Amino acid sequence: MPSEKPSIYTLQFALLCLSSLLFSASFNMLIPELPAYLSSLGGAEHKGLIIALFTITAGISRPFSGRLTDTIGRVPVMAVGSIVCFICGFLYPVLSSVAGFLFLRLMHGFSTGFKPTATAAYVADVVPVNRRGEALGIHGLCFSTGMALGPAIGGAISLYFSINVLFYCSSAFALLSILIIMNMQETVKDKQAFRFGLLRMQRNEIVEWKVFPAAFVTFLSYLSYGAMLTVVPDWSQHLGIANKGLFFMTFTISSVLIRFVSGKASDRYGRVRVLKIASIVLIVSLVMIGIADSTSSLLIASAIYGVATGVLSPAYNAWTIDLSHPERRGMAVATMYIALEAGIGLGAFLAGLFYQDSIERIPLVFYASAGFVLVSLVYLLFYKKES
Repeated sequence: MPSEKPSIYTLQFALLCLSSLLFSASFNMLIPELPAYLSSLGGAEHKGLIIALFTITAGISRPFSGRLTDTIGRVPVMAVGSIVCFICGFLYPVLSSVAGFLFLRLMHGFSTGFKPTATAAYVADVVPVNRRGEALGIHGLCFSTGMALGPAIGGAISLYFSINVLFYCSSAFALLSILIIMNMQETVKDKQAFRFGLLRMQRNEIVEWKVFPAAFVTFLSYLSYGAMLTVVPDWSQHLGIANKGLFFMTFTISSVLIRFVSGKASDRYGRVRVLKIASIVLIVSLVMIGIADSTSSLLIASAIYGVATGVLSPAYNAWTIDLSHPERRGMAVATMYIALEAGIGLGAFLAGLFYQDSIERIPLVFYASAGFVLVSLVYLLFYKKES
């Protein structure tokens, strides 16, 4: 008789998902409030750097976090990411100048440079191979739930208390994510003690070229996300949405809901086929955001954008793992995240550079973003080696 299908729903996996939810909420609760906060400090012209600086250090740290994930272990690297997030939350009220704020955004990026890299590798270690897409989809659902809850919680805290209380709450969430993972069982069997020599990397250790196809698609897709983070708060306000976190909450909820089935879809129908369909939906959503002329049309477009990203994310995560060698899994995941952070950072920077507080330019930002996704779709159409 055929053996029963192995379950992915273990205590280990549940704790990992909860930790990621709290970690995601800890830094996402700040995002809708940061543009106004930076303006209050006198740095309105630097809005494009809020996301760009964060992603620069996230991207720079990926090769090192990938190397450390494969050597000293998954759990210590996850802990480092959460600790950085915890410390930065307490420092925002202290470094209350424009320069201090931008410095902290640079430092804060190290948190996402470490924790998600080790987490994705850990998930791949503890779930059955034939349910990898499903597991990454469920884990992504939890991370996205944090993205949805974070802005809503952050907006309420900022409204009823103060921005400083919001920063401290961000730290508290990061602390909880640390406490959950500290007693988790390590999955790297022959782990090494940390030494600074591990940070010296050869040229061929910076990225894992075997996962280039997944990384390239990720980069082009996430240019739109960086642009959106930069201009959507102002676009929402222009269209009459008082709560700047509503757009983010809408697309994140739809992203969460679709993940119940999207991970399984990539396991069943193949990563590339699912990515093609999701890319088409992403293009449509970006055009819809650009032509939106009311609150309802913007939120509908936001929900469709969430569906697209909710299908894309577990598919390219699983594709990355599929293309990688088990002993270089951390490096492979790091490479994918380098592409992701580069896309977000470059998209945010270019959007801010072009936008310059001219509201009539915002639709062009989204049309250009759709164009980059179209390039990704063409690449997928000509990609021959199915995973």
